Amino acid sequence: MTASHTPLWVAQEKGFAAKQGLFVESIFFGAGPPAMQALVAGDLDIVVTSAPNVVNPRLGGVDAVMVLSIIPTFIDHIISAASITSPEQLKGKIGSVNRFGSISEMGLRLSLRRLGIDPDKDVRIVPAGGNPERLAAISKGISQFTIMNEPFIKEAERLGFRDLVNMATLKIPLHGNGIVTREAIIKARRPVVTKFARAITEAIHYIKTDKEARKAIIGKYTTFTDPEGLERTYKNYTSVLLDVPYPDPAGIKTLLDDMAPKNPKAAAADPKGFVDQSFVQEMETSGFIKQLHKR
Repeated sequence: MTASHTPLWVAQEKGFAAKQGLFVESIFFGAGPPAMQALVAGDLDIVVTSAPNVVNPRLGGVDAVMVLSIIPTFIDHIISAASITSPEQLKGKIGSVNRFGSISEMGLRLSLRRLGIDPDKDVRIVPAGGNPERLAAISKGISQFTIMNEPFIKEAERLGFRDLVNMATLKIPLHGNGIVTREAIIKARRPVVTKFARAITEAIHYIKTDKEARKAIIGKYTTFTDPEGLERTYKNYTSVLLDVPYPDPAGIKTLLDDMAPKNPKAAAADPKGFVDQSFVQEMETSGFIKQLHKR
């Protein structure tokens, strides 16, 4: 698990979900697509996941929709073998991602393009698993670069790898994590989705205002105990959290534009159809968010 799920952990640990009258059972999935399959099957009501896991199912006919954005851009870093000293040197090399179709693949592909590298022609991208597996892949020479987030970046540096590019500096709009459900669930159980959105929004506010408690929760769920690593993780994630967490259609459009040349459905799709901003709008107009910031 990565710290991008911290608002969910905080909502449970600090009682924000219970405050809304919710009992939340969290189930961890190693990647977004299996979680979305469970959502479609009716086994889940809500998934904390990224833009690709909204766009791909919806283009396939599923009524998936994002109602709140947690991470509105990429905060991963491109990590490389020590011998690579500039992005230009990534050309001709092998990059590893979690799995094809994952947010790690999309993040790497979009970032490479911003850096002037064609992800289809200049490099080869292979699936390697989670952060520990991707570090192992570089160690064994299976790949020469990957992307990962804190606290794994510090571990990568300790092992002698290079922190090559902070992807947040590229300012690519794409929802790295958000609250996703189905339109059918909203229609049938809107009050539940509303309460969950409120709990997560309060958790985001708490994260931004109580650093030490938030670091303790990150350490509990990631089992990472290094003080410097936890501090770096806190800063990395907190820097992009939104006070008013609207799921901006721009964070969907980036993905649709990338898919458009090879996917006619993506080319014709309206990014506004993949988000439902009404939940955040209700929190804003009711004064719920304003009250949080008065504390």
